[in-house]
Amino acid sequence: MRNLTNNLIIILASTIIGCNSADRSLPPTRSIETVFEEYYQKQLDFNPIEATQAGKDGYNDKLPNFISDQYVNQQIEFLRATQKELDLFKKEILTDAQKISRDVLLWELSVRLDGLRNSIVLIKSPLFGLPMIKLLPLNQIFSLHLFMGQLGSGSGAQPFNNPKDYENWLSRMDDYFVFINSAIENMSLGIDQGIVLPKVITIKMIDQLDPFIDTPTEDHLFYGPIRNLPQQFSEDDKQRLSLLYQQMIENQLIPVYQQLQNFLSETYLPASRETSGIGSLPGGKETYNILIRQHTSTSMTAEEIHALGLKEVARIQKEMETVKQMTGFKGDLNEFFNHVRTSREQMPFSEHEQVIENFENIHERVKPQVSILFDLKPKAHFEIRRTESFREASASAEYNAGSIDGTRPGIFYVPIPDVASYNKYKDESLFLHEAIPGHHYQLSLQQESQEIPEFMQAEGLGVFVEGWALYCESLGKELGLYEDPYQYFGMLSAEMHRAIRLVVDTGIHAKGWTRDQAIQYSLDHEAESESSVVAEIERYMVAPGQALSYKIGQLKILELRARAEQALGEQFEIKEFHNQVLESGSLPLDVLEKKIDRWIARGTDG
Repeated sequence: MRNLTNNLIIILASTIIGCNSADRSLPPTRSIETVFEEYYQKQLDFNPIEATQAGKDGYNDKLPNFISDQYVNQQIEFLRATQKELDLFKKEILTDAQKISRDVLLWELSVRLDGLRNSIVLIKSPLFGLPMIKLLPLNQIFSLHLFMGQLGSGSGAQPFNNPKDYENWLSRMDDYFVFINSAIENMSLGIDQGIVLPKVITIKMIDQLDPFIDTPTEDHLFYGPIRNLPQQFSEDDKQRLSLLYQQMIENQLIPVYQQLQNFLSETYLPASRETSGIGSLPGGKETYNILIRQHTSTSMTAEEIHALGLKEVARIQKEMETVKQMTGFKGDLNEFFNHVRTSREQMPFSEHEQVIENFENIHERVKPQVSILFDLKPKAHFEIRRTESFREASASAEYNAGSIDGTRPGIFYVPIPDVASYNKYKDESLFLHEAIPGHHYQLSLQQESQEIPEFMQAEGLGVFVEGWALYCESLGKELGLYEDPYQYFGMLSAEMHRAIRLVVDTGIHAKGWTRDQAIQYSLDHEAESESSVVAEIERYMVAPGQALSYKIGQLKILELRARAEQALGEQFEIKEFHNQVLESGSLPLDVLEKKIDRWIARGTDG
C-alpha cells in the first residue's frame, strides 16, 4: 500500500511539473502555415501602409498611431505570443522550406522584441520596416511626414481610381494628423529625457516644411489627386471631393504643419544636441548594439565592423589606383577624385529627362545579357522617375516595390536637384543596384513567390535586400557594362561608398565622431560631391546601423559564391546559385549560409 501511494505521488508530481514546463513538450494545436498567415495578417493591421504598398484593398483608409504606448504594448503582446507558439514546432516535423520560414520569423520576433523592450524604445517604422526610435519619430529622410507626401500626391502607392479611394485618403489623413500631434508630444518627452535629434537635422526639417505651408491650394502637393480627377467621375463627385480636399489642406494640413514647424523652431531646435551619434544619448550604446544586430543579422561588434571597414577601404583603394592609371590621369588618387567630381564630360546633361533617358539606355544594354546569369525573372515591370522636388535635396536614389499583383510597377527614383551638376560616372552600377538585377528583381521575385509565406513577401531584411543589390553591382562586366573605365571606377566608388559606411557609421555612433569628421573621411576616400557626402552623413546620423547592411550582406554573398565555386568545381552553375539565394526571400545571413551549405552538400554528395 505504501509503495502504491508513493508511486501515485511520483506520477502526480511528474504531471504537475510537466504542466508547468512552459508547454514546451505539448504538440502545436494548428499548422505552422496558419501561424505564418496570422502573423502576416496581424502585421497588415499594425502597418496598413505596408498593405497599401502591396496593393491590398481594405487598408487604404487607416494609419495606426504607431508611436503610442498602446500600440507598443499591443505589439509586444502579439510578438511574444507568436514566439511561444513557434517554439512548439520542432524541426523534425517541418519541411526544409518550413524550417527556413520558421527560423526567419523567430529571428524577426527576437530582434523586434529586443527593440521594443529596450530603454530607448525601437519601433518597426511603416517605412520599409526600418527600426525607429519612439521619441525621435521624425527626421529629414526616413520620415512618415515626407512619405505621406508621396502617397498624397496621387503618383505613389495610394490608389485614386474611384470616389471611395478619394474618401479613403481623407480618412487616412485624419489618422495622420493624430500621429503628428503624438510626434510633437513624443519629441517633447525626448527633450525631457535628453533623447533629441542633432541640431543640424532639426534645421533641415524646419526648411523642408516650407513648401507644405506656403504653397497655394491649387498647386499644393496634396491637391495632386484633385488636379488629376478621373474624367468618368460625376460632376457632383468632382465638386464634392474638390471642396473636401481644399478644406483638408487649408483647415487641417497647413495648420498642423505650421504647428509642427513652430514647435521645431521655437522649442525643439534650442534643445537639439550638438553631438552626431546615438552613443551620446542615455542608453545609446546599448541601443546601437541592438540596431547593429537588427541591420546586419549578425553578432558583430561595432569595433569589428569598424576594422572590417578600414580593411575594405584599403583594398578598394588599390583597385581604384589601377583604374586611375587606365584613364591616363596624372596625379594622385585624391586629385583623381576631384577630377571625377568636377569633370564636365561626366556632367553632360542640361535637361532632367536626359538623366532618365541615360538610365533607359543602360536598361536596353542589360536586357539581352540577363539570361546568362539568371533564369528566375520577375513578371513585374518597373519605371524610372525623378525624385519629387519636396524631398529631392536630402534623398538618395531608391527603389519602391510595386504591388504584389503587378498592376502597379516598381519605381526607381533618381534625385536630380541640379541637372547641370548631375554626375553620371556611376549610373551603370546604380542601375544594377536599384533596378536589374538588384532591388527590382529580388523584391519582385519575393513578392511573386508562391513558395514562401506572405509575411516573407514584403520588403524584407535590409542586410539581405541591400547586400544582394550591392552584390549585383559586381556583375556589371558579366552583363555587358563597365566598358568605360569611368563607369567601372563608378562601380568601385559605389563599393567604396559602402565600405566607408562601415567606418563612418560606427565612427559616429560608437566612437564619438563628429559630423565634420565623418564628412572629411568620406571626401578623402571617395569621389562623391561634398553636397552628396553631407546628405549621406546626415542620413547615417538619423538611421544608426542601417548603412552597415549593404557591405555586410554583399561580403557574405560573395563569400558563399566563392565557397560554392570551390566546392562544386565544374558542377557549379551560376544561375542555380542565384536561384538558391533568391528563391526563399530575404533571409538573415546565418539562415542563408546554412541553406547554401546544404545545397553545396547535395552537389558534392552527387
